[in-house]
Parts: sequence; C-alpha cells; structure tokens
Amino acid sequence: MERKDDFKQRRAHLKDLTEEQLEARFWELTEKLIDPMIKLAETHTSPSIERSVLLRMGFSSLESKAIVEKAIDHNLLSKGAGHVVYKIAKDKNLEIRDAGLKLGDGELWEDALGLFKGGA
Repeated sequence: MERKDDFKQRRAHLKDLTEEQLEARFWELTEKLIDPMIKLAETHTSPSIERSVLLRMGFSSLESKAIVEKAIDHNLLSKGAGHVVYKIAKDKNLEIRDAGLKLGDGELWEDALGLFKGGA
C-alpha cells in the first residue's frame, strides 16, 4: 500500500510562521488538549488514585487500602484521602502518619466529617 504524500498541503498553513510563532502555536494546541484533562482530574478521583496518593505519603498498600475504604464509607473520597489525612493531622496536631493510621483503624472520622462539612 502506498501512502499519498500530502505533507506540503498539510503544512501550508504553517509554512510562513517563524520559530517563535510555531512554538506559540504548539503551546496553544497543547493547552486545548490538556485543559479538559486537568478539569476532569480536578473533579474526579478513584480509589486507585487515592491509594496511590497515600502510598506516596508513606503509607503501605494495606494501610492505604484501609484509609480509602473508610473514606468511601464516610463519603469523603471526593475530598481526597490524602487531603483528609492532612487536615486531620493538622487539626489534631498529629504527625501525618499517625493521623492516617488512626483513620485506617476507624478513628477520627466524625472529626473529619466536621472538617469537611463546609465543603473545604
């Protein structure tokens, strides 16, 4: 199968642009492509993503799983499991790890619900 060479036709609208204009065009198109993904990431999460965040915060896989499951049970997953851990740690003057372990054990969830009641 022979490919039709239409490169010159496809680049006609770009041929008179300078290097700076081409770069600006590249970033403009990149933003159009990426902006919807960023908006989606800001408003959507999943248990897998939240476990991944907790892993990066230093929790083990089993600890992360427990925290995420409890966040789901308390309808706080949309706030971000790591965010919940951080806010509880800050509110209770605990180390992040200690706050996360307590949440994983089922403690402090009423406090967490109170912290996020205003929609923070």
